[in-house]
Amino acid sequence: MTLTEFNQLSLDAATEQLLSCCTSERWANLVSEQAPFASLEVLLTTSDSVWAQMLEADYLQAFEGHPQIGDVSTLKEKYRHTEGSASHEQSGANSADDATLEALAKGNQDYLAKFGFIFIVFATGKSAQEMLDLLNARLPNSREQELVNAAAEQNKITRLRIGKLIEAA
Repeated sequence: MTLTEFNQLSLDAATEQLLSCCTSERWANLVSEQAPFASLEVLLTTSDSVWAQMLEADYLQAFEGHPQIGDVSTLKEKYRHTEGSASHEQSGANSADDATLEALAKGNQDYLAKFGFIFIVFATGKSAQEMLDLLNARLPNSREQELVNAAAEQNKITRLRIGKLIEAA
């Protein structure tokens, strides 16, 4: 959809479109309330500004909208056949060997057990090994630091998805 088309949506319809980019309801509501947007850059800046005001509950709600990276039983199949933003964002996992996928699965379980939310990473352009290395580097962090890290990664993902949502005219 073009930015013009987005700007012409009802508040509810705009919110629904934004929820496809980030599943934080509060974020989507606050961003959509600021339409119309003069440019994609203004929309992205607004998104960034609103995201910076979110609370832990908003972050956690956004994180819940993601599949876990590294579920061995479904990872290869899921990302090979799923159409939609998450499959493309995590496409680096498609060529991973079984040992890497198993390590990702274990790392994700360890991460979830420690922090109470799934590992969030801007996976576009990253191999499964790179994602595993990032996960292992972040596992020793405190929950507070990981909430900050995951929120920053979520914002990168959201920006990418908004860019995909709003096509050039």
